[in-house]
Amino acid sequence: MQTVRHSERTLRTALISKNPALVSQYEKLDAGEKRLMDEAFRPDSDLFGPITLHSQSDWITSHPEAPQDFEEFFSDPYRKIPSPQKHSIYIQCIGLLGNTRSISEEYVKWLKGYCEAFFYGLTVKLLEPVPVSATRCSFRINDNTQNLQIHAGQILKFLKKKKPEDAFCVVGITMIDLYPRDSWNFVFGQASLTDGVGIFSFARYGSDFYSSHYEGKLKKLQKSSSDYSVFDNYYVPEVTSVLLLRSCKTLTHEIGHIFGLRHCQWLACLMQGSNHLEEADQRPLDLCPICLRKLQSAVGFHLKDRYKALVRWVDAESTDTPTVTPKHSREDPLSLPKPVEAFKEWKEWITKCLAVLQT
Repeated sequence: MQTVRHSERTLRTALISKNPALVSQYEKLDAGEKRLMDEAFRPDSDLFGPITLHSQSDWITSHPEAPQDFEEFFSDPYRKIPSPQKHSIYIQCIGLLGNTRSISEEYVKWLKGYCEAFFYGLTVKLLEPVPVSATRCSFRINDNTQNLQIHAGQILKFLKKKKPEDAFCVVGITMIDLYPRDSWNFVFGQASLTDGVGIFSFARYGSDFYSSHYEGKLKKLQKSSSDYSVFDNYYVPEVTSVLLLRSCKTLTHEIGHIFGLRHCQWLACLMQGSNHLEEADQRPLDLCPICLRKLQSAVGFHLKDRYKALVRWVDAESTDTPTVTPKHSREDPLSLPKPVEAFKEWKEWITKCLAVLQT
């Protein structure tokens, strides 16, 4: 196990910059916000810590990248910035996310509410869910896992055509595994920063995806490779608190990229890259101060308002009558509250951040 630890001076410069205009901008933050941001370069901080590498297969080791500090982010002429005309994040569900339509609709609403809190100040809207057939994308059976996969790049083209006029970005979400090209095994997601579109799969976040007993396995396509009826009763994993947490992580991480945030190499952070599920699980659910300042400068929220909104999302019951069925059944709905058990530790962390902001 290895720790990536930067000096106080390096972290201070990455957060505040040496550019007088950006230093002045930082000094105009209120006292509570500066106090929280300054935790970035406090060696004894219990809110933000260094990145820990657990294996040689971790992202930073296997994908060397130049780090992006706040000044580089702020000065990037190509990054996308929300405007009064393009102020909405759209979510497009492709296929079902739960084992009934009711659960799927509820799951998307949970993700919508989470994004509204995370990107506080932006509007999040839901597009009408579509079946895989509506995208006209290619699909296949993965040789290794024997599960169905849909073509990520072709779905991006579909999303670009559907992008509303007021959209800052459109993100597709699905419980079906993705592949970007024939020679690749799979991909968790794919995005076009230029077009402001992305597609992300939560399929591999289910607890049984890698099990030999995974119910989504298919030996071969029974019909033509252009017959989308194979998705009519496609297996969807059981909704759990861990699945919801992983989905929230992936969705906000990838939308962060559309804002122009690159992979974080400063502190433990949601924007760290991940090569595998274990590494994704180890990264935090929220942003380090350097990435938080980037997002704040793009969206314009007050930190206190954003953190309070995130706490409200954890605490809130679902707005509509939630439904779920017995495991893997598509009939007989039963009551189900929003499963937030896995968010408990994170909520305690936010409470500590709020205490710093409000001192």
